[in-house]
This record gives sequence, structure tokens and C-alpha cells, in this order.
Amino acid sequence: MSDKASTSKLMEDLHAVVRDAEALLKATAAETSEKIREARERAAESLRQAKAGLDDSEESMLKNARETVDKATSYVKDNPWQSLGIVAAVGVIVGLLLRRRD
Repeated sequence: MSDKASTSKLMEDLHAVVRDAEALLKATAAETSEKIREARERAAESLRQAKAGLDDSEESMLKNARETVDKATSYVKDNPWQSLGIVAAVGVIVGLLLRRRD
């Protein structure tokens, strides 16, 4: 699995955990015992921190992705012939590898 796919899967899983925790907090809202109230408060605080961390992580990843795309675009614009050569070489290699599979 690629880094991008595993990161995406991790983010989806973390969002699912946050949704489940929110649902649990709502489901136990009517419980009034002291221990449950304290547990709910701790869980709610942890949930707030997890959401903030997820938001920060997502923003950071999006920023890095945009910077990478901008750098790649700039490189291709500054070096069109080298870029074309690289793409052609990769195409030949992929073609040879696919041909070997048959």
C-alpha cells in the first residue's frame, strides 16, 4: 500500500473513531452517576483534542500536497524537454515490464 493510501485510510479510520466516540457520548448523556459523568468529561476532552489534531494533520498534508504539485508544475514548465524525456523513459520501462508479464 502506498504512503498516500495508508495515510488516507488512517485518516478515515480516525474520523470513524471520532464519530463513534461522539455517538457514545450522546448515548450516555442521560446517565447521571458520578463515575459516568467523569468518564464522559474525560472522553469529551480527549475527543476535542483528537479532532483538533486531525484538523491540523489534514491541513498540513493538504499544504504539503499543494507545494509538491506546485514544485512539479514549476519543474515541468522550466524543463519541458527533460520532463518529456523522463516521461518517455518511464513509459518505455512500464511497457517493457508489462510485456514481460504476458
